[in-house]
Amino acid sequence: MQTPTLKLRTPYLIFLGDESRPTYAKTGKGIADWRPELCAGQLRLSNDALDLKLPDMPVGVAADAGVGSLVVGTALVGGNIPHNWLDTLCEAARAGIDIVAGLHTRLDSIAVLRDAAAAGGSRLVDVRIPPHNIPVASGRKRSGKRLLTVGTDCALGKKYTALQLERDMQRAGYDADFRASGQTGIMIAGTGIPIDCVVADFISGAAEILSPDNKSEHWDIIEGQGSIYHPGYAAVSHGLLIGSQPDAFVVCHAAGRTHIEGWEEYPLPSIGEVIERTTAIGALTNPGIRCIGISVNTLAVGAEKRADYLAQLSAQYGLPCVDPMIHGTGAIIQQLA
Repeated sequence: MQTPTLKLRTPYLIFLGDESRPTYAKTGKGIADWRPELCAGQLRLSNDALDLKLPDMPVGVAADAGVGSLVVGTALVGGNIPHNWLDTLCEAARAGIDIVAGLHTRLDSIAVLRDAAAAGGSRLVDVRIPPHNIPVASGRKRSGKRLLTVGTDCALGKKYTALQLERDMQRAGYDADFRASGQTGIMIAGTGIPIDCVVADFISGAAEILSPDNKSEHWDIIEGQGSIYHPGYAAVSHGLLIGSQPDAFVVCHAAGRTHIEGWEEYPLPSIGEVIERTTAIGALTNPGIRCIGISVNTLAVGAEKRADYLAQLSAQYGLPCVDPMIHGTGAIIQQLA
């Protein structure tokens, strides 16, 4: 029997604690921005906490409304669970609501929370823990079509590009689904596999499970991880690429970035180098792989220079080049026709 991907119960109650800083509540904000239809409400421990413009909802009301999961939407430095959260989390667990988090602290390592979940019949779901019994990749060609976002570096828009591609493709009439490979993506999608937490021998196998056989015209839009040029995370990127067997890929880049973030002795590869190496590696399991566009975070360029910057990149590489959060991805999607 095939190993299932992680599946979260919906709808969500986004838990923000007393966090007021948007940077540390980006998981909750990401879910509210990209999957508002999955969000029943928010739970804040203070009126000063960040407001995601969702209905404020205490645990009792959430339980009566059929909320499936309380999702921890914040990430504190160190990944710990503050003591003043526990009463609320335990109340939700006893009410039968799953507790979902992507923190470094394991939920089931907290005795009172574990006892509350047992009493309520709820699950404690750590999304950074992959499913059991992931197989070694078979390399077998799967039915359906796949698009993977890849990057010149980490943290420059692979997830947001994939989500925008899914949204724009669905609006254009494509049968397309976002496939999450990271913790925040999993919470947004409600399912997925945290690829960077999989033992190395099984990364490509996990990618095969993440995007299984599908209808011939269906597109899986797979969230990329890391960069194949990254000195720390290239192994994850290679495994995801080989297992995904993408028919198409989009290169994601941050304008103005010159070196690998946090590894300043490593210059950033060019977009052309990423296209060439991704095509060469991906051809192992899909000889038809091709690049269909470039997605750029243009925050560092500024609005007045954005159009010229993107036009120059497009002319240089002969591919559509967009900032997906400003222009959408329609020009890239046209390359699939």
